[in-house]
Amino acid sequence: MNASLRVLALSLTVVGLAACAGMPEKSTQAERAPSIMDADEAYVAYVERVARRRGIEVVWVNVPRAKAAEQDSDD
Repeated sequence: MNASLRVLALSLTVVGLAACAGMPEKSTQAERAPSIMDADEAYVAYVERVARRRGIEVVWVNVPRAKAAEQDSDD
């Protein structure tokens, strides 16, 4: 009985490790296409940089979004 529990535990461990090893890494997945909901990172960085120089804290309630035409031209 004790030996069968050991074999069962060892088998489940091996199967679990094999399942984790078989998962694809994030770097191998295809890149995500730009979305209409992507933030305009350049504008956000500019505003935060200017605000930091002036000693102002910026809290984004609605982050500005890049237009789809601007995203297409960046690629």
